[in-house]
Amino acid sequence: MRYAELTIKDFVHELAQGTPTPGGGSVAALSGVLASALSSMVSGLTLGRPKHEDVWPEMEEVREQAEQQTLELQELIDRDAEAYNRVMAAFKMPREDQVQKEQRRQAIQEATLEAAQVPLQTLKAVASLADLLRTSADKGNPNCITDVGVGSQLMLAAAKGAAFNVRINLSGLKDEGLVQDLKKEVQDLLQQVEAAAGDLEAKVESALE
Repeated sequence: MRYAELTIKDFVHELAQGTPTPGGGSVAALSGVLASALSSMVSGLTLGRPKHEDVWPEMEEVREQAEQQTLELQELIDRDAEAYNRVMAAFKMPREDQVQKEQRRQAIQEATLEAAQVPLQTLKAVASLADLLRTSADKGNPNCITDVGVGSQLMLAAAKGAAFNVRINLSGLKDEGLVQDLKKEVQDLLQQVEAAAGDLEAKVESALE
């Protein structure tokens, strides 16, 4: 099943079931998809309007980049679920002798690393939305400022959700050096997104006043 291809109604139905997938990691990626799509929407409502002609080049670039990020994040909705399923499959491997135990241990580590790397990729993709939303806020159709605001909040939720999912998988890895490196990368990316979301919220509040 391709979760990214489901209707909203069907996705919500799958999400509400008593099964691990789709779960929070997929929803984090979906939140990023929605944030990216809102950037595309703002650019679409700016391009072609003569009074905004001076910013068409920047908004065209926003639209192109947002479309690319939307596609990447849509893929990550499914990849997150697939990574979790591989972890569960590794834990179910037989362990009747030492060889099987070692094979199972290695498979668990490999699958767990992938399960951390997928939401990390989501976090990276989401972090790249910050500049698109900033441009949308500064140069996009001003009537869309609240759409930018919603996009910034979705970006923040996506980033935090992705970070949670990286961290919970890192707890299962034995390579402490790698774990510390990934934790630092997550922290840096999350701080970038949080700062951007704060700036964007201030812009929206200022416009609404």
